[in-house]
Parts: sequence; structure tokens; C-alpha cells
Amino acid sequence: MSFTFPELPYPYDALEPYIDAKTMEIHHGRHHKIYFDKFMTAIANTELEQQSFHDIFASISNHSPAVRNHGGGFFNHNLYWLGMSPNGGGQPGGLLAEAINCHFGNFEHFKTEFSEAAANHFGSGFIWLCICDGRLEISTTSNQDNPLMDIAEHRGEPILALDVWEHAYYLSYQNKRPDYIEAWWHVVDWPQIELNFLNSLQS
Repeated sequence: MSFTFPELPYPYDALEPYIDAKTMEIHHGRHHKIYFDKFMTAIANTELEQQSFHDIFASISNHSPAVRNHGGGFFNHNLYWLGMSPNGGGQPGGLLAEAINCHFGNFEHFKTEFSEAAANHFGSGFIWLCICDGRLEISTTSNQDNPLMDIAEHRGEPILALDVWEHAYYLSYQNKRPDYIEAWWHVVDWPQIELNFLNSLQS
């Protein structure tokens, strides 16, 4: 497949006041772009250029740290950006809401469990809502790992990602990660997450 660096689907200032424009600019234009550039260098002139993320991550233990770290960073941020919207917030609907109620009791229980996982995750990483063997599960990974990788403790198909690296929130929230997490809920794009959910069920 052909990998390309994506533009954001909204302006840098679109998520304010919850995530500030300068953070978005640095995070997307520098951090994410570097992951993309180094991933492309790592797979250049190899068979990985023709593989999908799923195929690469399914055997990530056989590849170099550069492929793992930068490929993960590229993919993880793609999902993170698409999971947010200036029109976000509220609660999910449709089949996703039914699945959350089935697996977590109700949305508030899910939100609390997800927020606690994010607040208590040690160091840098991502928090995920995944489909694992037909169930919705919350999991965490360190650094730029993700649940598609064969080295992940909990494997599954991620449909929602929260970045808890400090560069994702430090300019506005400093070391107050729980404040960033609470703000992030206001920009979660639930229609997109439901689409991710439905697409995963069909794949």
C-alpha cells in the first residue's frame, strides 16, 4: 500500500479551548511528521512498503525498533486525530452505545474506567478502546505500541485512541493529565468512533 502523511480534518485551533492550537500545530506538524518520515525511511526498499499496517504490526517482533516505534507513532496518531472533532463530545449512539452498555454497564461506567486507565498509565503511551474477540475492551500500551502489534499484552482492533504523551497536553495542562483527559471527552467524535466500530465488525 502507499503511505501518505495526512492533513488534519480540521484547523489547528478547531479543538479550542479543550486542546490549544499551538499544541496541535507542534504535535501534528512536528511530532507526527517525524514519525511518518522515519517510518518511511525504515521501510524504504523493503517488502514492508507494500504491506498494510495490520500486516506489519502482526509480525512487528520480526522488524526493527525503527519500524515498531515510528510505524506505531504514525498509525497511532492517525487514529487519535480522526477520533476528535470540533463538534465532538456528548455520548455515542446506535450500535456502539448498545455495545458500551452491554460491556461496561453504561456510558458513565465506561468513561470512568477509561479515564482511570489514562490517568494511571505510567509514563508515555496510548489508551485504547478495542474490539477483542467480539467484546469491547479498554487497554493501554507504552510509547508508540498499539493493540495490533504481536507484542501487545492485550491484542485487538482499536477504534478509539487517547494520546497521553506529555507533548499532547503539557502546554495547557502541564502535569495535570486528568484535566487533559476530562477536556478530551468534549472533542471525541462519536459518529466517527461508531463508524470505526462498524467497520471493524465487518473486517
